[in-house]
Amino acid sequence: MIEVKGLTRRYGGNKALDDLSFGVAEGEVVGFLGPNGAGKSTTMKILTCSLAPTSGTASVGGCDILDDPVAVRRQIGFMPEHVALYNDMPVGSYLRFVADLKGVPRDRVAAHVAEIIGMTDLGEVRGRMVGNLSHGFRKRVGLAQALVSDPPVLILDEPTSGLDPHQIVEIRELIESFRGHKTVLLSSHILDEVARLCERVLILHHGRLIAEERPERLADRLELKP
Repeated sequence: MIEVKGLTRRYGGNKALDDLSFGVAEGEVVGFLGPNGAGKSTTMKILTCSLAPTSGTASVGGCDILDDPVAVRRQIGFMPEHVALYNDMPVGSYLRFVADLKGVPRDRVAAHVAEIIGMTDLGEVRGRMVGNLSHGFRKRVGLAQALVSDPPVLILDEPTSGLDPHQIVEIRELIESFRGHKTVLLSSHILDEVARLCERVLILHHGRLIAEERPERLADRLELKP
């Protein structure tokens, strides 16, 4: 579903990505693990066609990010670490707006948005202004907008950062429910999180893939139990 081949991204003389290659199968949940600056967010921006690589390429669902970026975007729900939201819109209106942008048929928008609100547990705040929400609820709205139009691929950058323990558990359970139904690539700098959520873990360091492990093997190596 996702194929990355030789991605390199330079900023001046610095390499944010250095000949990165990997694949993610359909229905698989794969985690990016690495410290800040490892290249996780840069890779995700390239896969969502919001940043061009210096060299190399990638494809999503057989569509090349350089040759057919519109087709790539149609397949992806993207939740960046810091989601740009419209603060002056109520949650429900904002998600209906996103549904219109993503081409959800008008006769399905209301039911579809209601379903997404239920999945992300936003019912109690659906009428509140986005700008008045707590950080935790804003993160939920960010995940909700990624789920609008039911994309086959989800790319989630630090989806639980800044959440309280109860919210973290709920978001993790939702992500786990996608296994086998959606292709998920998520990033984190928390080992325990990717070990619990992911079927495979890709470890980045200075823009290079330095290890690829199943979570149980990673846990054994580091004496953790996912």
